[in-house]
Amino acid sequence: MKAVLFDLDNTLYPPERDLFSLIDVRINRYMVECVAIDPDDVDGLRRHYWKEYGTTLQGLIRHHVVDPEDYLDFVHDVDVAGRLGRDPELRQVLENLPVPSYVFTNGSRCHVQRVITALGLDGLFADVFDIRIAAYQPKPHPDPYRKVLDRLSIEGEFCVMVEDQHQNLKTAKDFGMKTVLVGQPGLAAGEYSYVDAYLDKSSDIGALLNSWRTIL
Repeated sequence: MKAVLFDLDNTLYPPERDLFSLIDVRINRYMVECVAIDPDDVDGLRRHYWKEYGTTLQGLIRHHVVDPEDYLDFVHDVDVAGRLGRDPELRQVLENLPVPSYVFTNGSRCHVQRVITALGLDGLFADVFDIRIAAYQPKPHPDPYRKVLDRLSIEGEFCVMVEDQHQNLKTAKDFGMKTVLVGQPGLAAGEYSYVDAYLDKSSDIGALLNSWRTIL
């Protein structure tokens, strides 16, 4: 084991914090105010773009020629500190992990920085791999996973990926990674063959990784 890749939203903090709902509102506003899409069409288009491309952004790039940087700046302009607080338990766990930790997200680097600062996790991640890592292709598309592994100069079998979205773990497993699904209490263990472990929260990762060290 040489690296742990953590997703960001609803993984490093619990979904009950409801931060993503603020981003969701900003995405809708961007589509209406900046792209001039009829408000009645927004929900349907977003569902279609998610199904086809994995993110709303990819659909807007392909069909509306939006500037992805303008989009990212707009949709991540939310009150992160108003929803998140310091997490000393998670900080202690990350400080004591036996290998470097990284953030691997479909969000933007600036959003990552605001979140980890609000959580009190500054200085704990060796690097951040955001939506730009593979020309704005999102997880679960394989390109960003390949780019991350290339950047780290390691094979997937030496990585652990921690996520709240099981479909993103499927691609991770295709690359040989160990996979951890976080914060999905309604899913029974073993429901997805490509998920190696289920945890209530990311701060539970320490004990799990220690139990895996002898086989990774």
